Amino acid sequence: MSILSALTLSRRPATGFVIVGIFWGGFAAHVPVLKAQLGASDALFGLLLLGTAAGLVSSMWLAPRLDRTLGARGMQVAALALALAWLFPGHMSVQVLFFVSLIFVGGASGLLDVTMNARVSDLEAQTGRSLMNANHAIFSVAYAVAALISGVTREAGIPPGWVFTGFSVVTILLLPVLRMAPAAVEPEVGYAGAYPLWPILLSGLVVLVAFMSEATVEAWSALHVERTLGGGAVQGALGPTMLGITMAVGRFSGQVVAERLREVPVIVGASLLSACGVILAAVAPVPALAYIGFGIFGLGVSVVAPMGLALVGKLVAPHLRTEAISRAAVMGFSGFFFAPVFMGLVSELFGLRAAFGGVALLALCAVPLALALGRYPLRTAQIRP
Repeated sequence: MSILSALTLSRRPATGFVIVGIFWGGFAAHVPVLKAQLGASDALFGLLLLGTAAGLVSSMWLAPRLDRTLGARGMQVAALALALAWLFPGHMSVQVLFFVSLIFVGGASGLLDVTMNARVSDLEAQTGRSLMNANHAIFSVAYAVAALISGVTREAGIPPGWVFTGFSVVTILLLPVLRMAPAAVEPEVGYAGAYPLWPILLSGLVVLVAFMSEATVEAWSALHVERTLGGGAVQGALGPTMLGITMAVGRFSGQVVAERLREVPVIVGASLLSACGVILAAVAPVPALAYIGFGIFGLGVSVVAPMGLALVGKLVAPHLRTEAISRAAVMGFSGFFFAPVFMGLVSELFGLRAAFGGVALLALCAVPLALALGRYPLRTAQIRP
């Protein structure tokens, strides 16, 4: 019941999470066909994906100001921009144009990501409820469903451009639900505290590790199953689908756990679990074992980023919350700069198995970062509904 009530309470930003999930789930399942369509090597395809990262990071630096300007329409404008941006990448066969199209995709995705996470944090402060995991879980559900649908459409020979167009139509139909004003923040009387640089930095690094690990497995799991393990298109799509399903399960479970345990010990345990899962996927001799590895990884990594974002919202003064979440998200999504390049280059030199082994080491980096965050006291939220 706590999961259902959390989603009901945060249904407007949760709709934003669904929209982001369907596009990125569809993209993950289409990586093999997009890569072939562009005629790109592993390393070059990884570099092309930097277009997404450039747009993400650029937009997130502007997101707090745009959010204040757009007000209640912030999520609506961002979702519409995302729907329009995704009309182009699936049709591209020219590498430079594909890169440029991903810049716009990343920019719109980053704007929607910051605004919807900020709305969830506002609701957490207003209600005293933990809501971040449930919202990230619904993202994973949408991601898994979209990845599976995309696998079926690939088998049917439907071009990726038309699939993304369908997702854009769904997004436009959901726009009315996204109208939600940011909360009115009551600044603390006589606040004279220093800017909370270290809590933001450490939280941002935790989110960076989680998103970088997640992004590499999302984008390359289908290729690993199809090329390394000899699977077909539907089998390849089951890689990101399995990841999405288990991340949803992990985040829904994390919603319950977050109401009983503090974020730091959960992040530590989840990081260890995700490292074990990705190692299993790396050494798997058959697709079935790789799916199990991706599933274990998904269960672990699923809660790290949402708990990192929730934690930074609790460690700073209320009037700094949106800015702090934006800065942590900027750091986190900068992982999209490094993940494609890292995965592409290591895969080109040593193969996908070695690249996934590197992801396991990366996941373990969240452990000392979380322990360092545990030294900071939580602040009491002060937001007027």
